[in-house]
Amino acid sequence: MATTIQSGTQLTTQPAGVSTRLRTYMELAKLRIVLLLLFTTVVAMVVAADGIPQLTVLLPTIIGGALSAGGASVINQYIDRDMDGRMSRTARRPIPSGRVAPVNALLFGLGLIAWSTLILWVLVNPLTSMLALGGAIYYVVIYTMLLKRNTVLNILIGGGAGAMPVLVGWAAVTGTLSYEPFILFAIIFYWTPPHSWALALLVNSDYARAKVPMMPVARGEEVTRQQILWYSVQLLIVSLLPVPFGILGAIYFLAAAGLGLGLIWHALRLMKLKDGATARKTYKYSTMYLAYLFLVMILDVLIL
Repeated sequence: MATTIQSGTQLTTQPAGVSTRLRTYMELAKLRIVLLLLFTTVVAMVVAADGIPQLTVLLPTIIGGALSAGGASVINQYIDRDMDGRMSRTARRPIPSGRVAPVNALLFGLGLIAWSTLILWVLVNPLTSMLALGGAIYYVVIYTMLLKRNTVLNILIGGGAGAMPVLVGWAAVTGTLSYEPFILFAIIFYWTPPHSWALALLVNSDYARAKVPMMPVARGEEVTRQQILWYSVQLLIVSLLPVPFGILGAIYFLAAAGLGLGLIWHALRLMKLKDGATARKTYKYSTMYLAYLFLVMILDVLIL
C-alpha cells in the first residue's frame, strides 16, 4: 500500500508505514461502532449472569464479537465502495480514497469473520458462534445487499443486525436463548430508526446524490420527523418491559423512563425547529441514550 502526497500540481507516491497501514485497516473496521456493539454484548452477559461473567467466557466473547462486527463493517464498505465515493461524508473512507484495494478489504473482512466464528465456537459455545455469524450475514446480505439501496424499509428491517450482539452475549453465558434477550433485542431494534433517521436528516443531500432511499429521501423530511417521534414513543414503552418481566428493577425503570422522555422531547423539538442544529442534537442524544440505558442495566444488576 502506498500514500499519495500532493505537492503543487504533482503527485508523488511513498510507501506507507506499518503503523499507517494498521490504522487504515482499523478505520475499515469502524472501531467506534464495534465498541458500542461490544458494550451491549457485555451488558447482556452481565444481565444473564446476574453479575460479572467468568473471564473464561467474557474475554473470548469480546474478542470474537469484535472480530465479527469489524469484519461485517469491512465487507459493508467493500460492497458500498461505489456509493461511498459519491457521498462527501464517506468519500475519504479507505476504499473510495484509494488507500486500500477493494480485494484486500474483502479478504480482510472475510478473515475477521472466519476467526470470530472459530474463536466463539471453540472457546464459548456453538450457539454463540452461529449467532455472531448470523449477525454478520444479516448486516452484509440482508441490510447492505438487499435493503439499503432498494427500499425505505432498509433501516426498519436492517436494525436487527445491530441488535444481534445482545443475543450473542446472552447465549455466551447461558448457552441458550429465552424471552429475556429478545426484550433487549427489541430495545435496540426500536432505537435504530430514530437514531439513524436523525443522522439521515443531516446528510440528506448525500443520500439523495447516491440514490439511497433513506426516509428523508423517499418520504420527505416532514414524514421523517413524524416517524422519529413515533418510534421514540414506541421505544419508551419497549424500554420499560424489562421491569414487569422481572429482568431489571427500580433503578433501571427510573433511568429508562427519564431517558425515553428525553428522546421524545428532542423528537418534539425536531418537529418544531426544522433545522440542522436540532437534528444534530437529536442524533447526539440518541447515541448517548443507548449508551446510558445499557450502563444503567449494569448498575441495576450489580447494585440490586
